[in-house]
Amino acid sequence: MCGRYYVDDETAKEIERIIRNLDKRLKAAPKYGEIYPTNNVMVLQGENEKAILSDMIWGFPQYQRKGVIINARSETALDKRMFSKITRNHRCLIPARGFYEWDKTKNKIAFERPDKQVMLLAGIWNTYGLDRRFVILTTDANDSMKQIHDRMPLIVEKNEMETWLHDDNSVDFLLHKQPLELNIVSGGAQQTLDLQ
Repeated sequence: MCGRYYVDDETAKEIERIIRNLDKRLKAAPKYGEIYPTNNVMVLQGENEKAILSDMIWGFPQYQRKGVIINARSETALDKRMFSKITRNHRCLIPARGFYEWDKTKNKIAFERPDKQVMLLAGIWNTYGLDRRFVILTTDANDSMKQIHDRMPLIVEKNEMETWLHDDNSVDFLLHKQPLELNIVSGGAQQTLDLQ
């Protein structure tokens, strides 16, 4: 599961650099700080064999009840009716510094790449009315996450970015890849949730 991620100043600058390089017409500034479901954020999507930056809302609407769907299992995305077609045709990448997960005692733990590079979370998107919305794909947790949670975001490496966005024949392989080992960020990143 991935219920929140975050973008720091450095990642926001990297997104701005991507904006300048990919689409000079896009005027929106990237949102940074803690990103919550239903926030409008910048994501990379493939269009006409190019990577473009788009603003999208995190979460698909749930029509039978309140709330949004924020994650989809990568292992079953091609099989589920809700996700199958868009997994084949509407893939995206969500740039982040890291993401949060909560342990069994409700401690908020932050995870980042060991090399401190921007993390590219695999996602899929669809259009609902006038809105473009995305969900983050998750996979089985690797050794760096297992003690905290049994799921983690599917992470795409920079050298796989174009393949994820444009190569329909590689989707199945990338959906089942094991993400890199992550670091738990120490210091102020671990906070206790106030549940009252």
